[in-house]
Amino acid sequence: MRRLFPVTDETAARDSGGAPGTAGAEGVDHEWSLEELAAAYAYPSGSGPAGPEPWLRANMVSTLDGAAQHDGRSQPISSAADMRIFGTLRALADAVVVGAETVRQEGYRPARAREDFAALREVAGQGPAPAIAVVSASLDLDFSLPLFTSPLVPTLVLTGAAAATDRIAAAEKAGAQVVIAGDGMGVDPARAVRALADRGLYRLLTEGGPRLLGQLVAAGVLDELCLTVSPMLTAGDAQRIAGGPPVAVPRRFELTSLLEEAGFLFSRYRRT
Repeated sequence: MRRLFPVTDETAARDSGGAPGTAGAEGVDHEWSLEELAAAYAYPSGSGPAGPEPWLRANMVSTLDGAAQHDGRSQPISSAADMRIFGTLRALADAVVVGAETVRQEGYRPARAREDFAALREVAGQGPAPAIAVVSASLDLDFSLPLFTSPLVPTLVLTGAAAATDRIAAAEKAGAQVVIAGDGMGVDPARAVRALADRGLYRLLTEGGPRLLGQLVAAGVLDELCLTVSPMLTAGDAQRIAGGPPVAVPRRFELTSLLEEAGFLFSRYRRT
């Protein structure tokens, strides 16, 4: 992996193994350690107990022609490096926010404790693994799955006040914690972010799917997008990374980091 942006004399030298000022601006490929990836994707200092403002980042993958999935799943357009970053972003988060459809399609399991990140999470005041927070209006979920019955950290289910009481009861019976974050059937994105922060979960990561990401974009609560551009073409009618109605005015984000490995681009954008 190599850093393409931003590049300084120091980062270029580090990537090439030389002294500052001796390397080309693009650096040289090397396998990044988990410590390097964690430093590259660290949350802003104001997102956490030292400065309690929630920070919501998304992690998505897209092909060159804009497909976020192939055959309904993101795995076929991913790579080993993409999965290392995926694991790093999870390890840095307090909670992973995910839509119900993605839980069903991707076969979500509980987040696991990773020994490589144990010390880092302890210093940051975090538990052994991030909580999974599932966004669902209908609560049409299989509550017998390990995601609900045997997580290391209790799974949260974000829903609206009008959700069916029997489904709420089923979720709670399975061991999930139900969080009301909307007045009707659906979830209000801003209320969801605040509800998680009220539980001490400030460093937030969403992995989609596209419909949920579209809702977060429309509500103006997305702070950062980590986008992997996969060097593949799929054609077809696959979803983009964000779906739903368009926003009235496009949201402007700025590029803060760009890494590359084997033709995959790993970008990081923050809203301006």
